[in-house]
Amino acid sequence: MAEQKINGALFQSMVIEGALAIAEKKEQVNELNVFPVPDGDTGTNMSMTMAAAMNELEKLSEPSLARAADTAAAALLRGARGNSGVILSLLFRGMAKKLHGIQHAGGCELSLALREGVETAYKAVMKPAEGTILTVSRVSAQHAVEACQADPALSAAQALEAVLERGRTALDETVHQNPVLQKAGVVDAGAFGFLTILEGMLDALRGVHHERSAATPAAAAAADFKAITDEDITFTYCTEYIAARKDKARNVGRLRAILNDIGDSLVVVEDDDIIKVHVHTDQPDRALAEGLKFGPLVTVKIENMREQHTAKVIEGTAGEPEARVIVPAEKKFGFVAVAAGEGVKALFADLGVDAVVQGGQTMNPSTNDIVRAVDAVPAEIVFVLPNNKNIIMAAEQAAHLSEEKKIVVVPTKTIPQGISAMLAVDPDSEDEAALAQAMREAAGRVRSGQVTYAARDSEFDGKRIRQGEYLSLCESRLCASGRESTVIKKLVRELVTDGSAFATIIYGEGVSAEQAAEVETLLHKENREIEVSVIDGGQPVYYYIISVE
Repeated sequence: MAEQKINGALFQSMVIEGALAIAEKKEQVNELNVFPVPDGDTGTNMSMTMAAAMNELEKLSEPSLARAADTAAAALLRGARGNSGVILSLLFRGMAKKLHGIQHAGGCELSLALREGVETAYKAVMKPAEGTILTVSRVSAQHAVEACQADPALSAAQALEAVLERGRTALDETVHQNPVLQKAGVVDAGAFGFLTILEGMLDALRGVHHERSAATPAAAAAADFKAITDEDITFTYCTEYIAARKDKARNVGRLRAILNDIGDSLVVVEDDDIIKVHVHTDQPDRALAEGLKFGPLVTVKIENMREQHTAKVIEGTAGEPEARVIVPAEKKFGFVAVAAGEGVKALFADLGVDAVVQGGQTMNPSTNDIVRAVDAVPAEIVFVLPNNKNIIMAAEQAAHLSEEKKIVVVPTKTIPQGISAMLAVDPDSEDEAALAQAMREAAGRVRSGQVTYAARDSEFDGKRIRQGEYLSLCESRLCASGRESTVIKKLVRELVTDGSAFATIIYGEGVSAEQAAEVETLLHKENREIEVSVIDGGQPVYYYIISVE
């Protein structure tokens, strides 16, 4: 028999069953993603977001309805990953707000709470698009409210059934509401995931429970730092410095060779006036001595990575709020960037980024990950560069969790945009608004593309894409698929114009310097005058990230 009222324990069970349901179907949700690129897929992000709520709810014993709803909403906000995860957290936040002061919720209370969740989510999205999770949640919640108006005695189970009945129809309609979905011939992945969660919640109302094994993720929600020992850290000291280049005749190649012999993760950036060095080593004194041969050291930073590892273990394993460590402000402005790849992370450090959140395309960081990075920056105001369109909303929500430091999100969608934004930073600036504007404008001037591979078979815009073949993306649009040489040539032709002045090639894992040089040659064929920089980024997923200004 369907439950007439929902109490705290039942709501607790409903959210847990919703988490188990999306964990069970996350790959099915992932398959609905339009582009078959290996990214932070919708199903994975929603599953990991719901898992955060499940983990916190399982700690409660006989909670009130308000406490269960508040706990779920807070955990979802902290654990939200990707745009779909953030929207999901907003839906539950609005529900929690409506359920305050209610001991037991019937069908009408549940329907009104869901509608409140929809309104909360819509307020947070600047340009809501039709044919998404927002559309499906809106029309299905409104249908349930109307059903309750017609029958005020509707049970919670009956109200949820009404939501799902209308939601499934609305889901089928998404393929025609969104042009991108229509080209691909699929329904919206986020909406499908949301209905899957609601189906799990309805199962709990009916007394049906999922197998616990379904919740076991294919990959951990975060790195298991407990499994990392000091022995896994090859060198102790992360050593960075800038040396004035007074002795211009001294061989930089010799410096690289020496530093490579005494360490790893080496990045040496040079110009006519300075040399910037990043190296992991057990001999920081020798690394500095080699730099001094070129001239006086302008800046020096040495950090003990074993000590950092210990701190990371504490951060990664402690789930309680008191585990947060907020570094006092020593300056007005600080910077956080999301990035992957030793070379890319070192480049951001060289550009003045205080903390890098490990993440990107296949590993969207949570809201909480971003907050922890902001906590570690000794500044009053921290600018956050998401560097991925699917991380922007999580960064924006981090502002709600950071009361001690102000967060300003510069909505960079790519690594090149983040680099350009940092290059625009005036270190003497005291004007927050002017600095943010300069960074946004610089990011907006960059055109970029990526070369990756197809993670699965698919069909898009009438073109068959086979798993494993190369893909090039230009400004988040599919540019070409097929052989490596073909997709790179088409991407270069798309990016480079007669007016292009500068280009950057960031090559990733498995790509050699010689292969990157071949891409540089292609750029020069399109525009002989273009100035090209080539960087060993070491990033996963993308063989090449190419930007043009």
